[in-house]
This record gives sequence, structure tokens and C-alpha cells, in this order.
Amino acid sequence: MAFEADPKRGQEVLKLDRDHVFHSWSAQGALNPMLIQGAEGSYVWDYDGKRYLDFSSQLVNTNVGHQHPKLVKAIQDQAGKLATIAPQHANDMRGEAAKRIADLAPDGMNKVFFTNGGADAIENAIRMARIHTNKHKILSFYRSYHGNTTSAITATGDPRRWPNEFAMGHVHFFGPHLYRTSFWSETPEQESQRALAHLAEVIKYEGAKTIGAVLIETVVGTAGILEPPPGYLEGVRKLCDENEILLILDEVMAGFGRTGEWFAFDNYKVKPDLFVFAKGSNSGYVPVGGVVIDDKIAKTFDERVFPGGLTYSGHPLAAASIVATIDLMKEEGIVENAKKIGKDILGPGLRELQDRHKVIGEVRGLGTFWALDLVKNRETKEMIAPYGGTSPAMADLIAACKKNGLLPFVNYNRLHVVPPCNVSETEAKEGLAILDEVFASIGKYYEG
Repeated sequence: MAFEADPKRGQEVLKLDRDHVFHSWSAQGALNPMLIQGAEGSYVWDYDGKRYLDFSSQLVNTNVGHQHPKLVKAIQDQAGKLATIAPQHANDMRGEAAKRIADLAPDGMNKVFFTNGGADAIENAIRMARIHTNKHKILSFYRSYHGNTTSAITATGDPRRWPNEFAMGHVHFFGPHLYRTSFWSETPEQESQRALAHLAEVIKYEGAKTIGAVLIETVVGTAGILEPPPGYLEGVRKLCDENEILLILDEVMAGFGRTGEWFAFDNYKVKPDLFVFAKGSNSGYVPVGGVVIDDKIAKTFDERVFPGGLTYSGHPLAAASIVATIDLMKEEGIVENAKKIGKDILGPGLRELQDRHKVIGEVRGLGTFWALDLVKNRETKEMIAPYGGTSPAMADLIAACKKNGLLPFVNYNRLHVVPPCNVSETEAKEGLAILDEVFASIGKYYEG
């Protein structure tokens, strides 16, 4: 896609934004947002004509890249055919989208409830679990993010929860994270066993008869790209079964190819009772989310009214975009590409960066889903920015990335490496080369 610099229009866009747009998660007066003019594939560009390799996938969701022509055309075609219809009616694209998702899901999960995004999908999964089990408590990780609506943000563990805790019945526990273990573990197997023992204790002291569901991200996303150690998810499934607790897996960020499998739980021998999807299902081109429901839970509502609904549930533009995304991901081998890029390029390349730059304390991830844990000292593992905050080092890292033409995703002391799932080998290597320069420029912050 051709693009031309237009700095005058850029200033007009900035004025419009600052005069009228109220941004999320921000003190409004200090904002100076990037001005994005356009995007294509793995790149975005600004009004000054500078192009950036998008190693953020925006909010880790442009799984098929920007402006994919097949996906854009599907949305355009649907808009010309049927732009909107209320959820009480049936339409072809809603049914086709639900079937495609159900076909990818484990056996016995045949029904999909569509929502507007991930947060309201979490809300409705929690609602289904509470009604089905007639138990009210929801257990979730401290290291987690599940969305910004009432139950979703209370289920979240990160500091964005603190000013928003208005829902009841939520209990947090520590999930496994060997690099920063809460259990004094020395091996992945030990961390798995001790984290499971901790969860078993939480269930015992909260009362299994009060707990409707355990809600966890299959691979924790925003809180650090934390892949569960061997046996952990299987152990959670076993604890849930023993205590008649449902298992809800949040696949909003990790699903639809991000880990090199269609769903992150496909990497493990675990079937959830409910799982939640959203932006990855159509690369965020149209707002959408949903809950995939085990047949036994769906049966609860055969005669009983489900007390939930949304005007845009199964919106035809969103549904058409899911159909097109799943079809093109299959046609173009995008899930397989994510796995290969992770195994052959990103994993080895990021570990080479760790060998050269002491500020990189740990590399972790799979597929196109990676994080670098940045430290001041490898021995103490002191973070280069505090939990819940930032630092001059992280500000310099972000500035250096942008100066060198890379759009990063950062959270506290971490840099996440999350390009589109169809990123090419050449683009992945380009990003690694930029990161090599960036880490050289912030090495002065290492104190070990």
C-alpha cells in the first residue's frame, strides 16, 4: 500500500484527538499519542511518513496482520448484503462463524454465545458458571488480566483492579512463575507441584461448595507471557473435577494461532468447561468476543432462561470477519507459521539477545507470543521498572524502539515480542536486529 507523508493532516488529527477523545487507562493531560495514518501487513506508519514494524500486534490481536485483503473484502461484502440484524434472528454468517469455532473446539463443545469483546465474554462465562453450579465464588490468578467490566476487572489480578473492585465473590491465588517463584521452587516440575498444592489449599479454605469456577488465562498474556509448567493445567483440571468446580480458560490473547496452535490449550491435555475468545478470532477488525460452551452446561439453559444478552451479539459484520479469518488462516497456514517462527526464529533469536545483553533476565514464550523480563541485576532479579509502574530505563527503551522503526508492547519491566502470526522470517529477523540495537542503548541501566 502506497503512503505519503502528510504532517499537516497529522497535526489536525492530533488536535481532534486532544480536544475530543477521552483515552483509556490514562491521565488525559499527559498524553501524546502516536498518530497512525495507515497500516499493511506487519507495518504501520505515521503522518510524517515513518514506517514501524508492528511487534505489538496492537493489543496482541492482529493475528493475520493489518488490512489483509481477504478479510477486508469479507467485511465489505457483508456490509453490502446485511449490515446489521438483531440477535434474536438467525442469519447465515452468525451460524457459519459459530460452526467454524465449534469445529476447532474440543469434542462436546458445540454452542457459542457471541459478545462484543473479551471483557463481556468473561462476564457471561462467569454468569453461566454460577448459574450452572449454583455456586458464587470465582478463583483467578494474581498475575492476570481479564477485561475492564465489573466482574472481569475484579477477576483480574494486576493493579488496574485496585480502583475497580465492585464485584463480589472473587478470590485470587498465585499461579506458577518459576523465574519469580512464590514457592521457593528450583525446577519447573517443583513449581507446578507447589503451585497446585497452593491452589488445593485455597479451595479447601474458601470451601469447594462455594466455588463455581477457576478462571485462568491458558498462557498468561499481559502479565508476562507465562506458559504453564509441565502438569500444571492438567492438575488444575483434576482439582476442578474432584471439587465439582468448572474450569474457564481465557483465550482472548492466546487463542487463534498466537501460541502456534488454534487454541493455547491445544498445547496441553486439557479440556475446559467454558472458554472465552475475542479479538484474535478476527484480528480485531470488528469488535467481537464469545464464550464456547460445553454441551452439559448449554443443556442447563434448554428449559431455563439464560439471563443475558447484547444488542450486537453475533453482529453480521463481526461474524463474517470470523468466518473469513478462520478460512484464510487455514488456507495460508498461519497457525503453522506462528509455530515455525517461534521455534526457528524468535525463540533462538531472543535467547541470543539474552546472551549479549545482561539486562534481559529471562526469555519466555512460544509461537508469536514472547516476553523479555528486564532486570537491573541477574543475580537479584531486581526489575528494571517497579511492579505497577515504569522507569527511565523503560521510557528510553520505548523511545529507542520507535526511533529505530519498531512498535513495541511493554508492561512494567517487560518487553513483549508479539508480531502478527503471519509475520515473515525476514520481518522477524528485522525486528530482532532492531532489538539488538535497542538493548545496546539501554545497557547503562544494568547494575549487576
